[in-house]
Amino acid sequence: MPMSTSITVSKKAVVPAVFGRQKDSFGRLNMSTVATDEEEETEKKSVWKKIKSIIPPANERKKLLPLGLIFFCNLFIYTILRDTKDVLMVTAPGSGAEVIPFLKTYVNLPAAIGFTVLYSKLCNKMEQKDVFYTCTFPFLAFFSAFAMFIYPNVNVLHPNALIDRLAGILPLGFSAPLSIIRNWSYALFYVMAEMWGSVVVSLLFWSFANEITSVDEAKKYYPLFGMGANVALIFSGQYVKWVSSIRKALPPGVDAWGVSLKYLMGAVVACGCSMLGLFSYMQRNIVNDPESVDKTKKKGPKKAKVKMGMRESAKFLMDSEYIRNLATLVISYGMCINIVEVTWKSKLKMAFPNPNDYSTFMGNFSSATGTVTLVMMLLGRSIFQKFGWRVAALITPTMIGVTGLAFFGLNMFSGLFEPVAGALGTTPLMLAVLVGAAQNILSKSSKYSLFDPCKEMAYIPLDQESKTKGKAAVDVIGNPLGKSGGSFIQQILIFLVGNLAMATPYLAGILGVLIYFWVKAANSLATKFDEAMVAVEEA
Repeated sequence: MPMSTSITVSKKAVVPAVFGRQKDSFGRLNMSTVATDEEEETEKKSVWKKIKSIIPPANERKKLLPLGLIFFCNLFIYTILRDTKDVLMVTAPGSGAEVIPFLKTYVNLPAAIGFTVLYSKLCNKMEQKDVFYTCTFPFLAFFSAFAMFIYPNVNVLHPNALIDRLAGILPLGFSAPLSIIRNWSYALFYVMAEMWGSVVVSLLFWSFANEITSVDEAKKYYPLFGMGANVALIFSGQYVKWVSSIRKALPPGVDAWGVSLKYLMGAVVACGCSMLGLFSYMQRNIVNDPESVDKTKKKGPKKAKVKMGMRESAKFLMDSEYIRNLATLVISYGMCINIVEVTWKSKLKMAFPNPNDYSTFMGNFSSATGTVTLVMMLLGRSIFQKFGWRVAALITPTMIGVTGLAFFGLNMFSGLFEPVAGALGTTPLMLAVLVGAAQNILSKSSKYSLFDPCKEMAYIPLDQESKTKGKAAVDVIGNPLGKSGGSFIQQILIFLVGNLAMATPYLAGILGVLIYFWVKAANSLATKFDEAMVAVEEA
């Protein structure tokens, strides 16, 4: 009995103690749960705050949405025109990729100079919105007329008989200029397509965007426009591919490329009209809305733009090694991409002599370029953060050098690659075309994601005078030399050896030399850039 009593007492004593501890334990658990809930609630609020910070406020959305749609339409049109102009000119009778250097130098350049003069006069006499309409309408009217009236009558409009007689008299080196005259309407289309990119996209759109966008808004949203440009590239590339494929459903005897051209130009005109409608809407409802366009937050007083002539620019380049290296980068890129691209397009014509086949390939090429550029843009920031300016600046010349020399190697030693091509189920020609396409895609994507940011970053540590004069010098000398330098080299070689195929070994050697000087200048500039950044931080 005493034992039993003891045990009972023990149970009675223990049970409350146990439950008491459980109560304490539950109490502590409840306090911990409350704390965890509060942390989760705070975290949810933080995440929601981040999401809200990403979404533009209502007054900014009101103008950014139509502005983004205008940009999308602009780039959709430009991609179609860029692909179509190559198809027309490269696959034209008696033509080929050899005509491109001559077109860029003797047709595009005078047209650009002429438009610059005209644009200056229009700006002096009209409001900016009227200049937008006046410059855009003629483009859309021409592209519509080309598909409906000019292309169906090219046999009447092109002086084929005259050019045939001249071709029998003049040396072989004159074949490219004669081809431009023979296919003058295609050459005009080529120029108008090129001008759309420089006039409507680069000049008119960005002038309007800068007019209604503050500096803070530009920093936040302009990079998104770059992403949107590549999305437009993907969509337009697939549209070009779809249009080129409709020939399969056409009856025999129908000009399949003529039908495709009407669909392509129809899309150009439809997107152009949509763009003008959106522009008109913004003029009526957004430009004068103080909630959307705050005139007090504009970019501040405009600084006088430093204008330097060719002589002053050359002198500034000679005096500054830093700016000279920067100009070397710009010149080298323009020359290298031109040298490889024109030769690749000549091989592309050999692989796809039919305009619709050529157009289908270019549609896929444009979509692939947009996709790869999107990925490279996402990777670009990480490359800058992890590896720095030097590595980022060296990626583009390395990419162009390796892929460009591989492309030229496939052309010069095609017989050696026949077993490789056979194992892959293709031909040496198609292998060269695919390698050339990869070269162009990788070069352009690395240019947009790495080369351009590197170039702009290089101006940051300079003093104000060097920034303004240096940029003016690079714009006046670097850009024109980069664009026309490669064309001049190809023109000389075509006159000397007859065609691009014979010039391939020389072009490969020139590409190697250009890449060497490009890498040397990039390394030199990287050292000076790092030193200048250290000096800025210490100051």
